[in-house]
Amino acid sequence: MHALCWERPLLDFHIMTIGQGIRRADGHSKVTGATLYLDDIQQENCLHGATVRSKVAHARILGVEKDPDFDWTDITVLTAKDIPGENLVYLMTRDQPALADEWIRHVEEPVALVAAPTRERALEAAKHVIVKIEEKDALLDMECAEHSDIRIFGEDNLFKKIEISRGEPELVVGGRMIEGTYTTGHHEQLYIEPQGMMSIPQKEGGLCIVGSMQCPYYIIKGISELLGPGFEDPDQLQIVQAATGGGFGGKEEYPSMLAAHCALLSVATGAPVKIVYRRDEDLRATTKRHPSRTRIRTRVDDDGRLLSVDVDMLVDGGAYNTLTPVVLSRGVLHATGPYRCDHVRILGKAVATHSPPNGAFRGFGAPQAQWASERHMDRIARELGIDPVELRIRNLVEEGDRTATGQRLVSPGGKTVLQAALQAVSDLEDEVRPEHPGGGGVVARRAKGRGLSLVFHGCGFTGNGEARLKGKLAMALEDGKVCIYTGSTEIGQGTDTIFPQIAAEELGIDLGLVYMAPHDTELVPDSGPTVASRTAMVVGGVCQKAAKALRSALQEELGLDAPFASLMAMRESTESLRVEAQYVDDGSLQWDDQTYQGDAYPTYGWSCSIVDLSVDLDTGEVIYERFISATDVGKALNPVLASGQIEGGSLQALGWATSEEVVLNDQGGMENDRLTNYIIPTSLDAPEMHTILVEIPYEGGPFGAKGIGEIPMDGPAAAVAQAIEQATGVVLDELPMTPERILGAMDERGVP
Repeated sequence: MHALCWERPLLDFHIMTIGQGIRRADGHSKVTGATLYLDDIQQENCLHGATVRSKVAHARILGVEKDPDFDWTDITVLTAKDIPGENLVYLMTRDQPALADEWIRHVEEPVALVAAPTRERALEAAKHVIVKIEEKDALLDMECAEHSDIRIFGEDNLFKKIEISRGEPELVVGGRMIEGTYTTGHHEQLYIEPQGMMSIPQKEGGLCIVGSMQCPYYIIKGISELLGPGFEDPDQLQIVQAATGGGFGGKEEYPSMLAAHCALLSVATGAPVKIVYRRDEDLRATTKRHPSRTRIRTRVDDDGRLLSVDVDMLVDGGAYNTLTPVVLSRGVLHATGPYRCDHVRILGKAVATHSPPNGAFRGFGAPQAQWASERHMDRIARELGIDPVELRIRNLVEEGDRTATGQRLVSPGGKTVLQAALQAVSDLEDEVRPEHPGGGGVVARRAKGRGLSLVFHGCGFTGNGEARLKGKLAMALEDGKVCIYTGSTEIGQGTDTIFPQIAAEELGIDLGLVYMAPHDTELVPDSGPTVASRTAMVVGGVCQKAAKALRSALQEELGLDAPFASLMAMRESTESLRVEAQYVDDGSLQWDDQTYQGDAYPTYGWSCSIVDLSVDLDTGEVIYERFISATDVGKALNPVLASGQIEGGSLQALGWATSEEVVLNDQGGMENDRLTNYIIPTSLDAPEMHTILVEIPYEGGPFGAKGIGEIPMDGPAAAVAQAIEQATGVVLDELPMTPERILGAMDERGVP
């Protein structure tokens, strides 16, 4: 099928040792501007697409018409009636159409598509497609969704309901009951590169779809029923990842929708079609982190030890299911935090509303859950007059303790990361906190505070997910070098550097002799999605397994038992020697997906966050000064990349804590759809960071590595809330803690 010109970045020549901060394989081409992102790729005779979207949350479609006063020469317009196959973009359920047909279920829902010779003309034409509607009442409040007369999904608007029970919490008496409610809003991934996709018809039939994405094989599954005759065979779709400017979950499932739109236009026109969103459209139309409301009731003894925990978690899935059940699942599995309790009840519900669908975002429900659990630990400490750090120590899980699902913990790292972070604070105590710019100059009134949070995060898919998926990776000896073939993509986290490190270490060869194949479904096997803190740990383990298989294959071919490097030098054949490895379940994990009992994750990562900040008492601005994190990474395959993941994720979490607010209008649409008014931290806002990598090896990961992509998102917000409370005395249990909310809380409390 279609072949693009791909560079093969090779890492520096030297014998690699796992644990070294090797320079990124893609670093040079990115900093020099040589890397081609989707919008840089030029295709002959390429048309440009645009999307006609709904401006209301709920309506019946009466018709779609072209403005008779507009020049429609050379322009193609498609509606749901023009779809040759089933109007469906498949993910977990069959509920989301590629184009709205009869009913509009959320603002910004795609209703029609336009293709034109230029992007400007396509965008202009889209403005002249008239969608006639009969507007209906919209359901936008997740608290009202389950029992509303307005039906969006199923009989009760429930995408998913999960109940977890351990012990008999209803029979626990004595002690003191402490209750609290904790909420979070939408949160935007804000990858640097907007969503973009291009569909290219092939001479022999089929389509090559190139774009910015995390999960190439998702797209084949997602649109295979959409395109009708000639596309019954999945091999008719070739999916190629272009260089991708960040994802954070936002390019997990949504690219299937954009690929569907490009593919429909290509099938209709017979031409290549490219769609690259403008930033405002990307912000308004794509998935966000799920808003949440979590109520926690705990019974504690006089020392603050947990006697029983009752959690009620609600998340807003938006108009379509997407990945909402999995987000809820991870949320409830982290709802008690890293704390011991023998009597637990957790109820989680994910509901449908007429807001744009919410989806994957770094942490995948665990940040919302542990924001609540950590703030509740602060509430217990406050009401009992116990130091919040001491309270955490008293309740922290230890070796052999069981989680809410009954999983027995092995080598829990909570105490280790807590001690490491506290030691770092002690070591820095004599150093002056760095001053960051802020308003007011010398007359600014600032109150300083320090906060701490402690979290855990399940690595890999929940329960038996990896056993069902059976992720694959291939490795080949070609032209005197080793090539790795994997569907696990590079989205900035370092996959294309880490995998060669693993292979080179296992084979004992120069790192410069290993390179990655393009992430192209025509070339690579399905390694599973690039999500869930699984790439380095799970697929990296398969990579190590493939390297062992390649060594064995070469030894067998030459009939010699010698080091791999020596065998490479002896080999005279020019034929590719290729092996394939697959994840194999060893049966050690026992999980019941119906009762939510058993081993929820193969292993857990642990992290402690400590933040020093100042609050401007006149403006409510939070100024971050110092941030310390101690994170159990199992084994730092590449300490520089690992530290970068943790620092980037932590800064993202600090933005979620205080500035990143999605402002909604009365239709549930995002109002602040520009980088000028959706405020993320810049380098000037970033605190001095001290990142401690704690290594508690996991025997199932390559060289002991655990997944670390998500855990930096889980804890910082709660540490910020604790620090704000110490600085001002105000208690904030809603995210984000914007200056307006801080000032409002200070006014209520009478803080001068």
